[in-house]
Amino acid sequence: MKELSLNVLDIAENSVKARATLIRILLEETEETLTLTVADNGCGMKKESLRGVVDPFYTTRTTRKVGMGIPLLKMAAEQTGGTLAISSRHESDYPDSHGTEVVARFYKQHIDFTPLGDIVSTVTTLIQGSPEIDFEFRHEFGSGCAELDTRRMREILGAEIPLNDPEILRWIAQYLADQYLNYKQ
Repeated sequence: MKELSLNVLDIAENSVKARATLIRILLEETEETLTLTVADNGCGMKKESLRGVVDPFYTTRTTRKVGMGIPLLKMAAEQTGGTLAISSRHESDYPDSHGTEVVARFYKQHIDFTPLGDIVSTVTTLIQGSPEIDFEFRHEFGSGCAELDTRRMREILGAEIPLNDPEILRWIAQYLADQYLNYKQ
C-alpha cells in the first residue's frame, strides 16, 4: 500500500468484521520511529488463525483466496528494519476479555519507509462506515498529539444524532486537521 493510513483502514475494517464495539488506533511517533497499534474488542482469532494471518495465501474471506492486508503491513515494517506483532484472544477461550492487537514499528529514516498518508480521512471514513462502533484515535508526536474519542462525542451529542451525519463528519475531519495544524507547525 502506498500509505500506512490505508493499512490502518484495512486492519480496522477487519476489526469491524470481527464484531468489535471499540477500536483503538494509536500512533506513537518519535524522530526515529513510528509505532502503529490497532486494538479491538472483537471476537479475536484462534491460535491456528493467528499463526496463518501473516501468510498472504491465508484468508477467512470467501470472496477471494488471498488476504494481503497484514502481510503487506508486515513487509512494510520489516523493510525499514521494524517489526510486526499480533496478539489475539478468541471469545471462546476468553469470553470477558477477547480481541486482537496489531503492533507495527517502522524506522522513519529508512529509504523504504512508507509515509503515513491521510490519517484524518481514514479515521473519518471509518466513523462514516461504522457509526455504531466506538473509535479511539490518538497520534502522539514530538510537539503534541491529535486525538478523538467517539465515546466522548456520544456523551455530548446524545443518541439521537448519528456520528455519520454529514455535518458531524465534516466537524470530525476539521477537528483532527486543526489539531495537526496547531502542533505540527
